[in-house]
Amino acid sequence: MIDIGLSKMALIGAVALVVIGPEKLPRVARTVGTLLGKAQRYVADVKAEVNRSMELDELRKMKEGVESAARDVENTIRTEAGSFEQDWNQAVSGLDSSADGSGAASVSSLDGGGVIPSYRHPGKNWRLKRGAVPRWYKARAGVRTHVQSGAARVARFRPRKSH
Repeated sequence: MIDIGLSKMALIGAVALVVIGPEKLPRVARTVGTLLGKAQRYVADVKAEVNRSMELDELRKMKEGVESAARDVENTIRTEAGSFEQDWNQAVSGLDSSADGSGAASVSSLDGGGVIPSYRHPGKNWRLKRGAVPRWYKARAGVRTHVQSGAARVARFRPRKSH
């Protein structure tokens, strides 16, 4: 850059005073100041735009990296899922072929002799829902199993008078 010191600025001011004159010098100085301000703002805008474009390029590179990592993860999950599905199908087909040929030998080896029951949701069957929690747990937790009125509950826990 141009090295401008205090002595050079004083020299430029003296020459401007002689050339322009004392009447027009303040107006010219204001005009020069506004032009320099506009130039500085323009340079700052250009710098900001360059920085934004550089950050945008970095974000694009980062996005591509994340997308490639996601694709790699997806591919590994698909291959693992495919190998698991093949193993599962082989195991199920092996169970079906041994169950057809030799009775229930493979099923008895799985659970000790019985057929594995499938889960059936109780739906609206209140007996199944009621039987799902053991009575000892309900008694310990204080769950009411019988409907009682407030007066009956008070009478039940009122101490009895002996005559």
